[in-house]
Amino acid sequence: MAILKIARMGHPILRTRASEVADPSAPEVARLVDAMVETMEDADGTGLAAPQVHMPWRIVIYKVDDERIEDESGGVPLTVMINPLVEPVGDDTSLGFEACLSVPGMAGAVRRHNNVQVTYQTIEDKKISFDARGFHARVIQHECDHLDGILYPSRIEDMTQFGFVEELSRGQMPIKEGADGD
Repeated sequence: MAILKIARMGHPILRTRASEVADPSAPEVARLVDAMVETMEDADGTGLAAPQVHMPWRIVIYKVDDERIEDESGGVPLTVMINPLVEPVGDDTSLGFEACLSVPGMAGAVRRHNNVQVTYQTIEDKKISFDARGFHARVIQHECDHLDGILYPSRIEDMTQFGFVEELSRGQMPIKEGADGD
C-alpha cells in the first residue's frame, strides 16, 4: 500500500464532521483501512482517524500496547471501527496527557471519561458493542473526536499544561488535577 500524508492542525478537514460510511464492506473502505494501518505504524502512532489522512469518512483505527493498560487484561489488538458511536458510562473522569499525529511534537492534559460504551461496524459490516475503560477509553474518545472535527487542544482546560513534548518530558509541567475530586 502507501503511506498517506497526515493532515496537521489548521487544515480544514480536521475541523469538519466526517460522513457516515454507507457500505463498510466496500473495496475502497478496505483499501483506505490498509493504507491507514501502514501510515499509523510508520508514524509510530496509537490511533488514526480517516480525516487525519484527508478522507472525510467516519473510520478510526487504533491499538493499545500491553504496557498502557492499567490492569491485567493486556493490550488491545489493532481495531478498525467504522461509524463508531461513543457514550460515556458514569460521570468519572480523569486528566491525562495526550499527543496527536496531527499536532506533532506537542502534548497536553485533557479530561476524558474513564468508561465509555462503544458501538461500531466492522469492515465486514458486523455490528460490535463493548465497554472500554482507562487508557483504552481515552484513545477511543481522542480518535472519535477527529470524526467530529475536534482536536485535543480545544479540550485542554489549563493551557499551562500544553506544550512541546521535549519540554514536558523534562518535568516542567506536571499534571494538576482540578477541584472536582479526581
